[in-house]
Amino acid sequence: MYKIFVINPGSTSTKLAYFEDEEKLFETNVFHDAPELERLGPVSNQLGYRLDLIKKFIDENGIDLSGVDAIVGRGGASMPVTGGTYEANELLINDNMNAVTGVDHPANLGLPLAAALQREFGGRVFMVDSPKTDEFCDLARITGVPGIYRTSSTHALNIKGTVRMHCSRNGVRYEDGNYIVCHIDGGMTVSAHEHGRMIDATNNANGEGPFTPTRTGALPVSAVVDYWFDNAHRSRIGIAESDFEDVKRAVDSAREVLTHNAGLTGHFGTSNSDVIHKMVEEGDPKAVRVWNAMIYNICKSIGEMATVLYGEVDGIVCGGGLLRFADLQQQIRERCEWIAPVSFYPGEVEHEAMAAGALRVLRGEEEPLEYTGKPVWDGFGD
Repeated sequence: MYKIFVINPGSTSTKLAYFEDEEKLFETNVFHDAPELERLGPVSNQLGYRLDLIKKFIDENGIDLSGVDAIVGRGGASMPVTGGTYEANELLINDNMNAVTGVDHPANLGLPLAAALQREFGGRVFMVDSPKTDEFCDLARITGVPGIYRTSSTHALNIKGTVRMHCSRNGVRYEDGNYIVCHIDGGMTVSAHEHGRMIDATNNANGEGPFTPTRTGALPVSAVVDYWFDNAHRSRIGIAESDFEDVKRAVDSAREVLTHNAGLTGHFGTSNSDVIHKMVEEGDPKAVRVWNAMIYNICKSIGEMATVLYGEVDGIVCGGGLLRFADLQQQIRERCEWIAPVSFYPGEVEHEAMAAGALRVLRGEEEPLEYTGKPVWDGFGD
């Protein structure tokens, strides 16, 4: 029996889970004081504070981590890597801690926290299916503007965890089939998987795919340019040094709208899907129209990924919190089941996926991967 401890830092809490083999014995949130996090500033400054609270929780709840076999930390802003389970080396831990790809997110502390606990309790430290997972085929990277490439930044952990769970339940190997896998929640990813590799996916944070409770999804580029120009988010040719901060604020404001204040939030002033869906149930015309348009765009993205796989799709696998709404499931099934059988797994399986990745290595079913600090793709060299 293998003992596995999982650490998953979020914006105002750190989620913890403990497994013995596949069985999850407990799962909890260790909440953090928001003003204290604000006072500490950058995420990297929060390591000691979060570690102290985690250790306090372990002590107060009598959790015995002696003899733990693996501590799995959520992956963060390392260099892009292939999917799978990485045994953490010092370079991987430091690259996450230092956010080498520039995203200051609490997930960057997953591996540093795991390494700190390892020094006290032992075991091996792993990272599973990082958000920087990049397995794109070359054709998926190219755009119509030289020097601008599509990048892979997805809900890889939940996506790969969900499709692996689906395959296990159906007695098949993930690596033997082709799947369209969707994460449908506050952020959304629709992805194409060919024999165990995620060869294409929508990058929702970059404005691709369906719009969501908070994100724009795909937009017509020329209309975006006009929108920001007409709404005083404008820069001038030959920007004076004194105006640079104004321009920077305009860019930051645009980014905030694109990733946090768009989608359902832009239409209704809230990202609370339960509130919006109640309006749908009551027949509010705008709510019905916008809600169904969101589902329409999810289905359209699924259809796009079917062409990536030449129509040879063994299953459409959907996970995420918004699947709690039956009409969303129904419309996806109605529009997409002609492509392949559709399966729904409401909620998230992040902790199960992290534990399962470590377990495959501990059992000798997979060899752990080694992080080199070099991105898996760094241009075409031409």
